[in-house]
Amino acid sequence: MKRSTGIKRDLRLSKLETYANYYYLNFRSYTGQHGDCYDRFLIRMAEMVESLNIINQLIFKLSNFNGSNNLKNSNILPHILIKNSLTKKFLKENNKNNYNSMENLINHFKYWSEGLKLKSGFTYQAIESAKGEFGVTLVANNSNKPYKCKVRSPAYHHLQVLPKIAKGHFLADLVALIGTIDIVFGEVDR
Repeated sequence: MKRSTGIKRDLRLSKLETYANYYYLNFRSYTGQHGDCYDRFLIRMAEMVESLNIINQLIFKLSNFNGSNNLKNSNILPHILIKNSLTKKFLKENNKNNYNSMENLINHFKYWSEGLKLKSGFTYQAIESAKGEFGVTLVANNSNKPYKCKVRSPAYHHLQVLPKIAKGHFLADLVALIGTIDIVFGEVDR
């Protein structure tokens, strides 16, 4: 929604707030100029093409992960990729049973039954979803459960702005507005 108005805000490209492994990939973030339905449509189409670009880069990087050259000239299917990328060494290291001692088993039980003790404080973490910034706020008070957890979905804020962008338009235009804003009413009802 912001990018359709010309504001270039993409958490995947931010140097301070980046997450996952987006900094290893080359991709673009598109912006519009007018903020109308057509701009949002064009941005969504460009984002779909860019998603395919990201997927192709990831498949290429994963297929070259262990130096296997047999995937380069073939159609890459998920089961072939998994079979060739998971070496025996990787499988041995990650399938060890860490619960051979009583202490490890007790610690595992304590973590699952009591949970981790969270320090007092406030944190907000956001990711870039298909519809905008999706964030989670946690407020802790030195207990094993958060004092407050607030999920900020983009659909809630898009619904709030709908009366302002629909002002002066016809009722039939509301279908295009809701479609390009992509409001999911299940997300709004939290």
